[in-house]
Amino acid sequence: MNRTNMRGASPENDPNSADQADIQADPAASRRSIARREFSGLLAMMAGLAAFPRMAEAAPQPKFAAPRPFSWDTLVQTARAAAGKPWTAPTTSPHAVKDFDAVGKLTYGQAQALGGNVRLFPTAQGTSPHAVKLHLVENGAARELVDARGLFVGGRQADPAGFRVMTADQHSDWMAYLGASYFRASGSRDQYGLSARGIAIDTALPKAEEFPAFTAFWIENLGGDHVRIHALLDGPSLTGAYAFDCRKSAAGVTQDVRAALFFRRDIERLGAAPITSMFWYDQSDSTKRADWRPEIHDSDGLALWSGNGERIWVPLANPSENRTNALRADHVKAFGLLQRDQAFDHYQDDGAFYDRRPSLWIEPQGDWGAGTVMLYRMPTDAETQDNIAAFWVSDEPAKAGGSREYAYRLTWTSQDPSAAAGAARCVDSWQGRAGRPGDTPTTQEARKFVFDFEGGALKGLGRDSGVTAVTNLPPQALLHSAAYPVAGQEGRWRVTLDVKPAAVPAPEFRLYIKRGEQALSETVIQGVQP
Repeated sequence: MNRTNMRGASPENDPNSADQADIQADPAASRRSIARREFSGLLAMMAGLAAFPRMAEAAPQPKFAAPRPFSWDTLVQTARAAAGKPWTAPTTSPHAVKDFDAVGKLTYGQAQALGGNVRLFPTAQGTSPHAVKLHLVENGAARELVDARGLFVGGRQADPAGFRVMTADQHSDWMAYLGASYFRASGSRDQYGLSARGIAIDTALPKAEEFPAFTAFWIENLGGDHVRIHALLDGPSLTGAYAFDCRKSAAGVTQDVRAALFFRRDIERLGAAPITSMFWYDQSDSTKRADWRPEIHDSDGLALWSGNGERIWVPLANPSENRTNALRADHVKAFGLLQRDQAFDHYQDDGAFYDRRPSLWIEPQGDWGAGTVMLYRMPTDAETQDNIAAFWVSDEPAKAGGSREYAYRLTWTSQDPSAAAGAARCVDSWQGRAGRPGDTPTTQEARKFVFDFEGGALKGLGRDSGVTAVTNLPPQALLHSAAYPVAGQEGRWRVTLDVKPAAVPAPEFRLYIKRGEQALSETVIQGVQP
């Protein structure tokens, strides 16, 4: 299987499995809390994984408890009842293996599949030491897995820490749950990249982030590439019931998510539908480049479709210090972290395949009300560290004894789900020395920002069509501005801005292109600080 970087961290034992801290937080503590892809080597071992041979008749068989009625309502009742009791920290599995090699030997090779399409990850010391409970659901009844022998390679005894859903031919997997409340899907190009989480608690605040975990799963195989997963979430501040209706198609993977949360105590920042990703550098910032590859990132921007209809694009960056953006998103229609740049020659990586990494688009089902989409970025100097997070925060505080429900669709795909009919998207951006190319710069205090837009709204327009660039930069900060069609590229326009960063009153500025009073593009929010 040509995928890399599956997360396997358990936050309580691995300081590298967190995601965020606020700009005011201690940078060293924030770096210790960053999420790593501990299982990158393990998934690399799956390259070219052959179909699993049939198990011998004498192979050990998994054992299940007697069936019990199961439904969404019973799971919600279980979560609500648990929230009324003190939280109990999970214990380390007595069968947790010691290292990656041992995990690989148990995971990749000849073994049975649970329910015909699910393979298990074993518990591992230091990364995923806590076992999860697994159940198979059929006809409204659930059977708990009580002995997993036969489900690991060699029939050896181990406890499940998570699982992956296999394709029909068993050659590859297309979805996986492992570590706290993390999960991933491979999208439309058979490649893992960024991750989703069940919930985010106190992310990007000057205190420790909390990591509730999925402690139990109920798996229902619905035939073909369709599986329904229920999960119980538990942590110091809340419990939750989750349902994921998951489908795989040529266009990617969709998951219809339903969540019911119950709060044990007040939560300062509750992040719904959180995403975590990695951005080291791209073509716009050569100062961060420490590798021969031209670009290294799982995602290159945050896209937001706000309730008022505005479409926003925030190019990602690897900052010199922790940074948080709060983007007003009342009645949000959709948001996500996208990988718009999918050209292989822009990455030149034939192992990690960053050009194939999927985008993740989140569409609320129903009105989420007033709130903000938060984008958190922290410095990184390696591709093994997740340093980007995005999530939605309600204006309504999460108080002890309260509850909240969310419903939303996740779409993992290499298509651009943020594209609007006709509207131009920012497809490339660069930064460099201000002034005319080849001329001696008139000032060292200015910087050139270049943005390329593409879209149907720009086709057929020329230099005399009245297209202009609109920014919120003050006159003392904007030294020069131009908007023009790129020669030989139908429907592609370029905006160049010479900006004096010291004169910009905010850490970022806004930009879009228009013709008359008609906006032709999404709004780009570009940071100006290093």
